[in-house]
Amino acid sequence: MMRLYKVYHRFSLLPPNSSLLPFPPVCLGIIRRSTVKFITVLSMATSRFRNIAPLSALLNEDGGGGGSNGSVSSSTATSSSIDYDDESALGVGYRVPPPEIRDIVDAPPVPALSLSPHRDKILFLKRRALRPLAELARPEEKLAGIRIDGNCNSRSRMSFYTGIGIHQLLPDGTLGPEKEVHGFPDGAKINFVTWSPDGMHLSFSICMNGEDDDSSKLRLWIADVDTGKARPLFQSNVYLNAVFDNFVWVDNSSLLVCTIPLSLGAPPKKPLVPYGPKIQSNEKRNIVQVRTFQDLLKDDYDEDLFDYYATSQLVMASLDGKMKDIGRPAVYTSMDPSPDQKYLMISSIHRPYSFIVPCGRFPKKVELWSADGKFVRELCDLPLAEDIPIAFNSVRKGMRSINWRADKPSTLYWVETQDGGDAKVEVSPRDIIYTLPAEPLEGEQPVILHKLDLRYRGISWCDDSLALVHESWYKTRRTRTWVISPGSEDVIPRILFDRSSEDVYSDPGSPMLRRTQAGTYVIAKVKKESDERSYILLKGNGATPEGNIPFLDMFDINTGNKERIWESDKEKYYESVVGLMSNQQEGDLLLHELKILTSKESKTENTQYYFVRWPDKKVQITNFPHPYPQLASLQKEMIRYQRKDGVQLTATLYLPPGYDPSTDGPLPCLVWSYPGEFKSKDAAGQVRGSPNEFAGIGPTSALLWLARRYAILSGPTIPIIGEGDEEANDRYVEQLVASAEAAVEEVIRRGVAHPKKIAVGGHSYGAFMTANLLAHAPHLFCCGIARSGAYNRTLTPFGFQNEDRTLWEAPNVYIEMSPFMSANKIKKPILLIHGEEDDNSGTLTMQSDRFFNALKGHGALTRLVLLPFESHGYAARESIMHVLWETDRWLYKYCVSNISDVGADEDTSTVKDNVSIGTMDSESKVAAASGGGGSEVSDNPDNEQYHLTPRSSLCDQDRSIAMICMRMLEHQVAT
Repeated sequence: MMRLYKVYHRFSLLPPNSSLLPFPPVCLGIIRRSTVKFITVLSMATSRFRNIAPLSALLNEDGGGGGSNGSVSSSTATSSSIDYDDESALGVGYRVPPPEIRDIVDAPPVPALSLSPHRDKILFLKRRALRPLAELARPEEKLAGIRIDGNCNSRSRMSFYTGIGIHQLLPDGTLGPEKEVHGFPDGAKINFVTWSPDGMHLSFSICMNGEDDDSSKLRLWIADVDTGKARPLFQSNVYLNAVFDNFVWVDNSSLLVCTIPLSLGAPPKKPLVPYGPKIQSNEKRNIVQVRTFQDLLKDDYDEDLFDYYATSQLVMASLDGKMKDIGRPAVYTSMDPSPDQKYLMISSIHRPYSFIVPCGRFPKKVELWSADGKFVRELCDLPLAEDIPIAFNSVRKGMRSINWRADKPSTLYWVETQDGGDAKVEVSPRDIIYTLPAEPLEGEQPVILHKLDLRYRGISWCDDSLALVHESWYKTRRTRTWVISPGSEDVIPRILFDRSSEDVYSDPGSPMLRRTQAGTYVIAKVKKESDERSYILLKGNGATPEGNIPFLDMFDINTGNKERIWESDKEKYYESVVGLMSNQQEGDLLLHELKILTSKESKTENTQYYFVRWPDKKVQITNFPHPYPQLASLQKEMIRYQRKDGVQLTATLYLPPGYDPSTDGPLPCLVWSYPGEFKSKDAAGQVRGSPNEFAGIGPTSALLWLARRYAILSGPTIPIIGEGDEEANDRYVEQLVASAEAAVEEVIRRGVAHPKKIAVGGHSYGAFMTANLLAHAPHLFCCGIARSGAYNRTLTPFGFQNEDRTLWEAPNVYIEMSPFMSANKIKKPILLIHGEEDDNSGTLTMQSDRFFNALKGHGALTRLVLLPFESHGYAARESIMHVLWETDRWLYKYCVSNISDVGADEDTSTVKDNVSIGTMDSESKVAAASGGGGSEVSDNPDNEQYHLTPRSSLCDQDRSIAMICMRMLEHQVAT
């Protein structure tokens, strides 16, 4: 999860609701930023100096900070012109953070990119900046675990594009001039952009923000790639239903489309008098354990409403606008044409529905139709699956993962469990893979392709002589890859790779795929000119103790020998293979004709993309400007340190531009992380990521506070290890605190973080971590920020995160892990933020509300911010800006302005006897304003690791303080 979350913020991926393109899109979310002017404000002990600029700002008021490169002054984290002590404005409307943060977040992104099927053109999909809150405030229906925009029959909260540009890839590898797709109305919202199989047309949906219902519905448009001219496919009032699937190209000139049935009528009205009482029964004594799913159906009316919005009429449409209905209206969930375009595999869900599980577990029917609209046969009709066990690797009974073989015209394959779907049942084999032609001969039975003792994870197809079958098991972290010959029963399957999924150092990589003439993707085989043997290409992250070094290997499937033909620059840059660009569609590729698409970045240079042709020709095809030039010279270092039990830990330390710990002293520090579970100490200690990766900054990223002169410790590993038969969470608190202690000790040892000015924060499970650390390790942090977390695990009794034991099986674990149960121990300030419409399993908004009340009931310094209309992640500009304002205010008041005096709840013996409280107050405030530079002593003599080496004499510090004060007084008189 964390990796996906990091990749999303680095590349700002296509919206989750956008369709899957024929080639996985190259999403270049590098945000263009204009240069931001920084005006810093020094916070002093007396309130009348609060809004006076420091010396650097007085000398250079254009925001350059006095540096030759225009970098920010190394003074400190400051409050700009915002008066965070003005309590009268704290509850008034939405607020915005200081400009140095706001300008980074508010700039519009550059387009996302998508390659054509033949790799000869690239789309630039243009996007806007953050959406307004008014869009999230649109009415939505929460039904069966999904959220529906009833005005346009699609999922609510979808992102969209504002325009499409087409670029030709020229023979020299560069991009030709942009051809704008035109013909649609101004202000159109574009979604689901897909290429036709031959790359001659684009299909996409459009909707408008109209007053009437029809103008806000989705219409299907087609664009000619050669001319850029776009037109609606249907001239009549035919609209898309995109609640589940939307449309798919069947061949070069026709599409299968989910439409709103013309006979649908008005939505059902909620009856004034209910049909009857709401009844759920378990009189058969079934064991049904489910996690805390949200947005479920509640009654008969909800069932009717779900049917109304989710029901589609399938239509086969040609490019000339002709239409033909396929089947009857139903709740269709997916459509998948066969590679030879002769068959359609169509999935749907039907009643009886459930009030305790989402629609993914409703009864499911899979049918086979001919491309001309004739029913062929039913593949399966699976019953309601309320009883899937909560143990990891548990699955649904019956046929699952039904797909077309990528290397055959129309052959199906699927998997069936042999353990009843229950991962706790010991059986061999556990899964069996079957295959069968779309229309089998009379009496022909499914053929067993392979048997697995772990849980099926997927197949990489090549041809009748080669396919790779993948299986894994979460409890042991074991993963295996099998080599099979689908067309030969005489060839005995053999294990190619057998390893721990946690052991990233041993990861051999994954096979690269090439596109076939049918538009499917199969394993690419490569040959050398002087070698008749065929090789496959394996690309991997190349994890090493020094960081990731991505690679591309030629791998002999028979001998296991490999030859590295490409590797990332390991000294300065981080490069990776994005995709295969070779146009040859059949047969083996030749190494000397191989073309790939790569990305390249560094700590300070944002991602650019290149075409690489063997042996050594490289052409840069993008030249995106730096997204935040004001932070172009930020400092990034991947650091390693050790937990007290010997576990090696890693983190990424970011420091502001121009910062020098030897002269500037320790900074306020924000630690932002997310715990993870491991089965071994060795795996937990492995390095993940690269020190050379570009520092991508998302709209709610902790890295935004580099612009406010904070040190940021990003993603310190918080491994929760359960070796052997031990479960990781049995010692959750102990390991959590030990990991945090090691991280804090390291940043203090380096002299970059002030011991009394270290804050901790996180989102979701990171918020859970934050609350626990403030409860069980109050000596480490001055305050915390917890966003969209869960704090009382008794409210998630049937498992949470990676815990699959129930509350009744492990009551002590649930209670001891819940910071709610330790609310009386939390004495440090904690900011709680939560979306009012959180849809994530387990993190109900109620979690933050009840936790706040528990904290308030014990007199804790806390603040609860509930964001209207926001779900688990925050989307609206007003919400995001307010979250940043709240966070900045919290950090300023309780981290930057945190002083080393002793609170009523602290042990006065921790203050050194020879330092008066008054002296500590004055010096710490000035140190916070000037970035340090003076002698910093710990007020915790019991922990020697917190003692810092003095960086200058006390008299030097006094002279510096006096000079700053004189400058400030002069400025005050002058103004």
